[in-house]
Amino acid sequence: MFLRFGKGRLHAAQLYSDWFRKGHVREISQWAEPQAMALVQKMIEETDFTLPEMSRLNEEGGLAKFLLKFSDGLESESVLIPMEAGTTICISSQVGCKMGCAFCETGKMGLIRHLSCEEIVAQVFFARHVLKREVRNIVFMGMGEPFDNYEAVMRAVAVLTDAGGLGIGPSRITISTSGKVDAIVRMAKEADPALNLAVSVNAPTDEIRNRIMPVNRQWNMAALKEAMLEYCAHPRREILAEYVLLKGINDSLLCADQLAEYLAGLRVKVNLIPYNPQTRDRFSPPEEEQRELFLKRMREHGYQTLLRGTKGQKIMAACGQLGNVEVRRALISRS
Repeated sequence: MFLRFGKGRLHAAQLYSDWFRKGHVREISQWAEPQAMALVQKMIEETDFTLPEMSRLNEEGGLAKFLLKFSDGLESESVLIPMEAGTTICISSQVGCKMGCAFCETGKMGLIRHLSCEEIVAQVFFARHVLKREVRNIVFMGMGEPFDNYEAVMRAVAVLTDAGGLGIGPSRITISTSGKVDAIVRMAKEADPALNLAVSVNAPTDEIRNRIMPVNRQWNMAALKEAMLEYCAHPRREILAEYVLLKGINDSLLCADQLAEYLAGLRVKVNLIPYNPQTRDRFSPPEEEQRELFLKRMREHGYQTLLRGTKGQKIMAACGQLGNVEVRRALISRS
């Protein structure tokens, strides 16, 4: 606003702060001096404060998934996860995704388009000010590969962490990638060290990872580890290694041993995620006993390892379930 009008920096900052902190703009007579009223009113009139509409809200056991519809009719999916100290929101960076991971519903859509910085931020704004959730943590683990939309994602992080606005600390934001090595290296050089990185490893060897994650054919596991080592060169940084457990594919104790060997030398926590059902299942989750054995073996290797519980499956809100494969078909039929 200040750049548009060439004056009124303090008033533009006040409007910005009101909008992001309160979810609305206060009556300007409460804070603007009389001689500035006309300028502030013009700023308000020429600034778009409209929000996307919420097209759907589904809830299951305290967890909620909401869809925001944008001006072109496309939708983002976001998930609100209740935690003891507040809410974690899982947000999207794209509609669809081009990475094609075999265990992910979003990957079946293909990439339809990137979300803008505004559309990314709108998901958090909507959760806090419309749904009245106390958003404490943000994870870029919804639809899309965040590093395929790097510029918009990093601009959104800047807005989300701005002390004059939403003021969410960078240590409470995690960006997840399927393994785009160039962007991991870029983040290592450019981003606040407090910003968290999660990497979807999902396999202990190139042979297995090639089968389930096409990105591995461009950047194999050796290249990925080199990038992760560069990222961890900063003493404040560690990585969350995500590992989707697929029955008969990557869930054996041999796989656990190979994974432990692969992660050696990294500051890393391991998050085991049992496979969640899709619209067209190619995989199934391992039995509970096998999950616990894998967890135990990773801990025996000295890794801090968590086994994620399964929540939100009925409303297609669990990890790997976001997305609607019918969207691409509808777009094709209209074109």
